Amino acid sequence: MSETAEHGFGESAGDPTNGGTGRGEPLLKLVAVTLIVNGQPRTVTVEPRLTLLDALREKLALTGSKKACDRGECGACTIHVNGRRVLSCMSLVAMQEGKEITTIEGLEKNGMLHPLQSAFIEHDGFQCGFCTSGQIMSGVAVIEEAKFGWPSAATADVRDSFTLADLSRAEIRERMSGNLCRCACYPNIVDAVADVVARS
Repeated sequence: MSETAEHGFGESAGDPTNGGTGRGEPLLKLVAVTLIVNGQPRTVTVEPRLTLLDALREKLALTGSKKACDRGECGACTIHVNGRRVLSCMSLVAMQEGKEITTIEGLEKNGMLHPLQSAFIEHDGFQCGFCTSGQIMSGVAVIEEAKFGWPSAATADVRDSFTLADLSRAEIRERMSGNLCRCACYPNIVDAVADVVARS
């Protein structure tokens, strides 16, 4: 056996069945990960270094979550993992075994849009639409976080109990601040979230 083959380099590195790339890179052992994606069990076989975002987009063809900054700065890839919002570009899919994943594709139920999806349309909460899925996923999470009583940096006194009624426009802006919109639709995005809060 040649030295390159012994250390996982060389011709065998190009074999897609064992994780090789064909560029002289070391072999990576593939792992099978089972997730509950939008209510359905899905199993993907991936390299351990693959992000959750790439697995959703490339392995499961769920392209609603967008790949933009790819370093956790813009929020376009926001999804829910076990009910909490997560930046999928910063999460490894191999760490999500058995977890419930909700993407923008999973928000509608029985052909009916989620109330926040409808509110974004009603309030023109988007222009180019690239960041919209992440904005909506964060907006849904903001409302749920408020229902659970979680304060934010904008909360006047974190010792007081927090309710959905306390979710002011300032609170919404603070809690949505991790989601960037290059078209600057921020006022309309806040309007959409505030509208759903008012109707809840």
